Amino acid sequence: MIVWINGAFGAGKTTLAEELRRRLPDALSFDPEHIGFLLRVSAPPAETGDFQDLPAWRKLTAEFAITLHREYGRHLITPMTLVETTYREEVFKLLAAADVPLRHVFLDVPADELRRRIEAQVMDPYNEEADARIREFRLGNVDRCVAARAALPADALVLRADRHTPEELADQVLATL
Repeated sequence: MIVWINGAFGAGKTTLAEELRRRLPDALSFDPEHIGFLLRVSAPPAETGDFQDLPAWRKLTAEFAITLHREYGRHLITPMTLVETTYREEVFKLLAAADVPLRHVFLDVPADELRRRIEAQVMDPYNEEADARIREFRLGNVDRCVAARAALPADALVLRADRHTPEELADQVLATL
């Protein structure tokens, strides 16, 4: 099964993924951001600068996840913000068409808490300019990511990540697998 951990930047996706990996040592990790990095050096960029706007990113992300699932037959833990409804539907429909089971987890955190967390994070400790750029991008997307909660499909597992520890969140996810 693919466990797609969705939510805003700063919601705790990576922390939850690490906790799930600790408890599911045979699970594989897949960060679709790496597909985006590959496309940035191999393909013309999206006009917006966001690799998720590239159809190739969505197709390659789904295909890579499908391949890992089929080749290794293990749980796949995928922490990735995917809040644009049409993009999420596109990726998830490709997974469904390949008969890949999916558990979509959305970490719900209020906007003010997300902003606090993002301001406290260090994204690139070696490059202050890059760190500031990443922080600005994340802060600029808080409202859009929070608003995505309203458009989630009924089968999404929505968890309040500001009210539970990573261990408690992992318990809730594992209970649904």
